[in-house]
Amino acid sequence: MSKTAPPLSDTLTPQDADEPTRMRATPTAPVPRESNGIVNAPEAGPSRPPDAERGLSSAEVLARRARFGANVVDYAARRTWRLTLWEVLREPMFLLLLAASAIYLVLGDAAEALTLLAFVIAIVCLTVYQSHRTAQVLDSLRELSAPRAKVLRDGTRQLVSSSELVPGDVVFVDEGNRVPADGLAVELHELSVDESLLTGESVAVSKSVARLDVRTDPSGDTGEPADSQLFFGSMVVQGQARMIVTATGPNTTLGRIGKSLSGISEALSPLQIETRTFVNRFAAVAIATVFLLTAIYRWRVGEWLPGILAGITLAMGILPEEIPVILTVFFALGARRIAKEGVLTRRMSAIEALGQTSVLCVDKTGTLTQNRMSVSALVAHGRRLDVGPSTPRIDAAFHELIEYLVLASEIEPIDPMERAFHETGRLELAGTGRLHTDWSLVHEYALTPAVPAMSHAWRTPAPEHHSIACKGAPEAVCALCHLDATQTQTVLGQAAAMASGGLRVLGVAKASHSHAEWPKDQHGFAFTFLGLVGLSDPVRPEVAQAIAQCHAAGIRVVMVTGDYPTTAQAIATEVGINSRRIVTGQALAAMDDAQVRNAVMKVETFARIRPEQKLRLVNALRDNGEVVAMTGDGVNDAPALKAAHIGIAMGLRGAEVAREVSALVLLRDDFAPIVSTIRLGRRIYANLVLAISYTIAVHVPMVAAAVVPILVGLPPMLAPIHIVFLQLVIDPVCSIVFENEPEDPRLMHAPPRRPGARLLSSRTVLQLASVGALAGALVLGVYAGLLQYASASANSLPLARTMAFELLVVVNVALIFVVPMVLRTARPAWGRPRNRYLWRVLGMTGVALALLITVPSLARLFGLVALLNP
Repeated sequence: MSKTAPPLSDTLTPQDADEPTRMRATPTAPVPRESNGIVNAPEAGPSRPPDAERGLSSAEVLARRARFGANVVDYAARRTWRLTLWEVLREPMFLLLLAASAIYLVLGDAAEALTLLAFVIAIVCLTVYQSHRTAQVLDSLRELSAPRAKVLRDGTRQLVSSSELVPGDVVFVDEGNRVPADGLAVELHELSVDESLLTGESVAVSKSVARLDVRTDPSGDTGEPADSQLFFGSMVVQGQARMIVTATGPNTTLGRIGKSLSGISEALSPLQIETRTFVNRFAAVAIATVFLLTAIYRWRVGEWLPGILAGITLAMGILPEEIPVILTVFFALGARRIAKEGVLTRRMSAIEALGQTSVLCVDKTGTLTQNRMSVSALVAHGRRLDVGPSTPRIDAAFHELIEYLVLASEIEPIDPMERAFHETGRLELAGTGRLHTDWSLVHEYALTPAVPAMSHAWRTPAPEHHSIACKGAPEAVCALCHLDATQTQTVLGQAAAMASGGLRVLGVAKASHSHAEWPKDQHGFAFTFLGLVGLSDPVRPEVAQAIAQCHAAGIRVVMVTGDYPTTAQAIATEVGINSRRIVTGQALAAMDDAQVRNAVMKVETFARIRPEQKLRLVNALRDNGEVVAMTGDGVNDAPALKAAHIGIAMGLRGAEVAREVSALVLLRDDFAPIVSTIRLGRRIYANLVLAISYTIAVHVPMVAAAVVPILVGLPPMLAPIHIVFLQLVIDPVCSIVFENEPEDPRLMHAPPRRPGARLLSSRTVLQLASVGALAGALVLGVYAGLLQYASASANSLPLARTMAFELLVVVNVALIFVVPMVLRTARPAWGRPRNRYLWRVLGMTGVALALLITVPSLARLFGLVALLNP
């Protein structure tokens, strides 16, 4: 069905991105330009700049991108190899290694100094590579989650990254999206923009259309008034517009004044704060112990430089510098794992909160259902007709209902519901004279919270006659038609019967209008009720199983929908959500805060909920101590998404403002990826606990081996080069091996982690320290015993140090398997999935130890002896 209408009704979704632009014709009747609510540019001279009709060509885009660069306003330091290297060189561990090398040179041990420097270079290269790789992962994820722009190029509508825009591009902007570049509005529809980012004023600014002779390749001021200019970073709060880009990136107003949303740093998560405090405490203990150990060595031996060297060795052994690296690597690689499941992470702290999620609030349409609607039932003249693939042609009694149902819909619909209406009209009204290709849309009344119904006014061939088509919630349409109580009850009873079968139900009405002035609202028309339409939207087949997984994991799934209560109940029952009690938006409005908090503890199905009521539900859940994840897609959902611990925006059908305030963005509007993401969040956190636990346990024997011999008057067992070797084992184990550890099968059968729970309890830390102390006692016992046993031999110290060091490496490796047992996460070896990174690290460690035992020159560099070649 094709009717003339304003161009701005063309909206773009990802599935339409490759379709040719369908510019609608000007109305055949002489309609005033403003009569339809759309304001177009004056028609002086050419009707419109050519590039506003077809956009730039691909060749022009490439040429202008080469000239103007990327459309990015970002003053943060870019991640480069040089910057990464500089950050590594400032690390305390690197500075300690340099100090130890300098002391060896002063003591005249050039070989030891050069060997240590070689290891330093190896560690720096490994750290730089790992840091840079992690940064690249984060940059790629940021690029994936970057704002998208709807652009017209080569006559085709496309969805591109906003960073790819160039001056001269024709861009569509819609309500709820940020303006992706500076530009001039050449068409608009009731456009209002929030420019507080630039002006500090939060009042929305109304915009007007620009002149035709706009400069699309500007070198300076466009000469247009400010009310026709759109500025990069401002938010569209109402209406639509087609704009021509005049400036990009640093040439925009936002770029020139040096403000950027990307310059706002993300606050530290509770886990990051906890680990930072932990590391700082360790560092304070290390500094104090280093000074104490240096003084003791000076007192016992009488020399300062060896004492300082012993202190440096201790500092290297006690500093848990791996922990910040662990957090960075786990969060970055975890975000990449989550992206593979179809979910983008915009806030790294969300990964931490996933394991604490106790309530998941979801919409029905498009999340639990497939968002593929079809007309399944019609009610008119007291009759109900169920429509299906086997239904014969719909008889004439329902034709008027379908006619006005189509007239009340968008002309070129994107919404699946309205597409279903047009498809039914195309099939059933062909040849009936009810497809009005010669009618023109001249006025619209949008759906509002107060009146959940919309109306379209059409100019007909009859002089001074307009036909009004209305569709909306049955109760709203009944009110617009001024039905009496009995009639209303009958209609709502029919609607309830349809909704009980899981159908989404709408009412349809018609009216006539022949006056020059349009009523202020829809109540000004004398509507006649035509009937009801029911649409089916199949439930996604994987949803029931995913919800069952949530329940097994102790996560409540709460459905919050604007649909009819009986429809919500039918869908909830089918997917396994508790629907024994349903709270409607009307009932919610009558509750005080205490009653709402009590209701959200017991109710899991909320129907007829307005978007602004979602925020109240989220706040009530939070007040009850729940950790809330919530899905949303609209502009009005943004406050609730921001208030939730984990806001989850719909990537395909969501407004940009919803994606901007959310922590996660779904690449496909589906429920299953949400559950997969929660599972991954739990796995990431569990493996993070393993890595940090291993870090604590493995440092205890290192510290013991560095401190105890000096305190009891034995020769130092460890030198800095030994600590470096151990770091080459510990670092990949912490950041690679444990990150790749397979998930525990019991992961989604445990309750959510309690809010505020510490990463490691005091009891766990004590257990880990005890295990490390036992390992250290074993190593020191072997070291002291060998010193005493071979005291008469000139080779006793190197031999004792060699055997003790080899044993220290072995116990460090053994702790990889012991720590999970301490944390009660270990599984039998025969049921444990293979972690190829673990065996690679163990293999490389075994090779290195074998070389130390068999190669005399290598053993001497470490102050050891080759046991197989004495």
